[in-house]
Amino acid sequence: MPQTQPLPPIRSARPAMTAEVMARTGLDEAVLARLVHAFYAKVRGDAMLGPIFADRITDWEPHLERMVAFWSSVALMTGRYHGAPVPKHAGLPVTWDHFERWLALFRATADEVCTPEGAAHVVERAERIARSLHMAAVDTQRSGSVPSLG
Repeated sequence: MPQTQPLPPIRSARPAMTAEVMARTGLDEAVLARLVHAFYAKVRGDAMLGPIFADRITDWEPHLERMVAFWSSVALMTGRYHGAPVPKHAGLPVTWDHFERWLALFRATADEVCTPEGAAHVVERAERIARSLHMAAVDTQRSGSVPSLG
């Protein structure tokens, strides 16, 4: 998908680690942008996940930009993302079935967009993220309140 703005150059607090990951996996900002855009196109059209996202996101460009920054931080250790994903996801009306569907779409997209090494790298992180967000959602559903970060 076309980008509305050029991607920033890779800047990392851990440049040697970032360079090593990029060399080993074939991942870079452009690949991550393609991954994020293709993945969320699938999510938006998905019968299970699409309505959950549609109820919460009306302006997709800022969301996609945040998600590219998020995956840059997660996959390449660039530190580009400065947010708190757990509180944003904790109150969602989701079960593990939703996270399994999210992971299935993510895996398929990673396999289409990334090298095999890159796909394995981002999928491993996506699986950890899904488990973490699911635990936060379950905790919130049990307690009836969104957890704080403090």
